Amino acid sequence: MPLEGTGLGYRYTKEHWVFRKLDIRVKPGEVVGLVGPSGCGKSTLGKLLAGHQAPREGSILLNGVPVQAAKGMPNPVQLVLQHPEQAVNPKWKLGRTLEEAGMPDKILLRELAVEDAWLNRYPNELSGGELQRICVARALGAVPRYLIADEMTTMLDAITQAQIWYTVLQWAKQHQAGILAVTHDAALAGRLCGRILNWQELAG
Repeated sequence: MPLEGTGLGYRYTKEHWVFRKLDIRVKPGEVVGLVGPSGCGKSTLGKLLAGHQAPREGSILLNGVPVQAAKGMPNPVQLVLQHPEQAVNPKWKLGRTLEEAGMPDKILLRELAVEDAWLNRYPNELSGGELQRICVARALGAVPRYLIADEMTTMLDAITQAQIWYTVLQWAKQHQAGILAVTHDAALAGRLCGRILNWQELAG
């Protein structure tokens, strides 16, 4: 069941289109890199594909039907942002944040090096790298069909970056989940992805 965006267009104002007539397709089990400079519209596309925003033009389909979460169920397309503090409720302890989407199993938490003590803390009590591990665990705990990783490890040190991506790629292989890795880092995309999309070619 591919994730497909067809004829996509998005604008912030009547005159300012971020992109138009954009087509993108990711298949199950595929790891696709989307490479382009900062500010070009990659993050906006990621939010559209995950259903966080609606396109002004075009359609986004998963297995031929519009992307959306069934009532009471997690979204089948999960998004992990570059800045994890933007993705969590600062008033919730992190255990509640994980439970909301479906508590990940202990094996996944261990592989992501999420410590039990963190679940009783608030987001501002963790470092950026620790909080990003929580956000990745939450996304994978929902067992999505697709993961949109928007500059997911850009702000992290090289060791943490490698650990998180190793776990994510192993998880995706096990579950035959597709990944769209949104990044400005062509070298990172080259190491991770089986197919790379250039933003300028994709968006015309």
